[in-house]
Amino acid sequence: MMPLSMALPGEPVVIRKITGRDEVRQHLAELGFVVDSVVTVISELSGNLILQVKDSRVALDRTMANRILI
Repeated sequence: MMPLSMALPGEPVVIRKITGRDEVRQHLAELGFVVDSVVTVISELSGNLILQVKDSRVALDRTMANRILI
C-alpha cells in the first residue's frame, strides 16, 4: 500500500485503508473517500490534489491525502 499522494494523475486507484482519528475518517467518508471506492487524481499543484470521487471533484491537501492508502 502507498499513500494517495503518490498516485499518478489520470490513473484510477482503489482505496484500501483510511488512517487517522475517527473524526478525520468520518470527514473523509462524508466526502466520498471510503474503502474499495475508486479515486482518480486529476491534478497536483504544490502538493495539493484535485481528485475525482464518484461524480464530484474534491481538493485535498497532502496531509489528508497521505491518510488515504491505495
